[in-house]
Amino acid sequence: MFRNFCILLLTSFSFALYSQDNTPKYSNEFLSIGVSAQAMGMSNSVVASVDDATAGYWNPAALLNVDANLQLAIMHAEYFAGIAKYDYGSIAIPLKDTLSAIGFSLIRFGVDDIPNTLYLFEPDGSINYDNITSFSVADYAFIGSYARQLKWNNLKIGGNVKVIHRVAGEFATAWGFGLDVGTQMEKNNWRFGLMARDITSTFNAWSFSFTEEEKDILLATDNVIPENSIEITTPKLIAGVAYQFNIGENFGLMPEINADISSDGRRNVLVSADPVSIDPHIGIEANYKEFIYLRGGVGNIQRIIPDDKFTENWALQPNMGLGLVIGPIKLDYAYTNIGKQSEVLYSHVFSLLFDVNKNIRK
Repeated sequence: MFRNFCILLLTSFSFALYSQDNTPKYSNEFLSIGVSAQAMGMSNSVVASVDDATAGYWNPAALLNVDANLQLAIMHAEYFAGIAKYDYGSIAIPLKDTLSAIGFSLIRFGVDDIPNTLYLFEPDGSINYDNITSFSVADYAFIGSYARQLKWNNLKIGGNVKVIHRVAGEFATAWGFGLDVGTQMEKNNWRFGLMARDITSTFNAWSFSFTEEEKDILLATDNVIPENSIEITTPKLIAGVAYQFNIGENFGLMPEINADISSDGRRNVLVSADPVSIDPHIGIEANYKEFIYLRGGVGNIQRIIPDDKFTENWALQPNMGLGLVIGPIKLDYAYTNIGKQSEVLYSHVFSLLFDVNKNIRK
């Protein structure tokens, strides 16, 4: 099975390299933001160490690490000074055979109450504000996950089936379907993880529906009328390694480094090449008695070329976060986009985990 998994990875990546010239970058990019304040506090460096219900997003193989009969996870974040809302929820259910687990996740990233001014002007040229309506632009993802423990070298393997739905009011809709595959392994205090997203490429079919009157308005205002099309998201590999330090009986420390290997051509990241670019990021988590957690991370490393084009600088994005465990509840907080290295305003992210019958499976 592991050999077949490797062959599937190579085949999918080869297809992506062959077709990347005809595919847009950053397709379905809302699925690259990340979930959970714990992960964001570590600059999303968790593919090897994730061990809770968010594994359905980060690495489905890690669903086997959930040590409760059922675990729930929720998160809310706001971006661009509260204009965009990002919500996430998931559930993880280890199965009775103790060798497998399932999970379900739902993601929504959207902007609501956008003014529709297509009919602002009356036929006689007068302005009628009563004609202004509103609409929402939102991206949805539903993810179903399955994980299985293999006998070979304590290897865990998992997969995702995901359905993408994107809407722009009544004007445009898109449906997409994709597959992810992940694996995780522990060796002494070392943890290794590999996640292959959109392993067969994810296809979004866009459908646009404008009335003839709306088309006339768009043409009269020098806008392009979009046509039905297919958008392709090429595969991305995320590799990670972590090490667990135990400092006495009360303290723990775990650094992790991840590398995002994209296949859609040159990107403005640390290792920028065509057709493959590599974006490394690193995080660290310290804990006291697994009760309180302190996290930090660095990612989003980009090259900045000034207007004079004779010099260049490198920018990076630091993140930090806190975590607190109270009985079956784990509350996490992250402070992201600090350092003013991007145009995106900083955000406060909160997430919550809730265990049902915690530790009963250990």
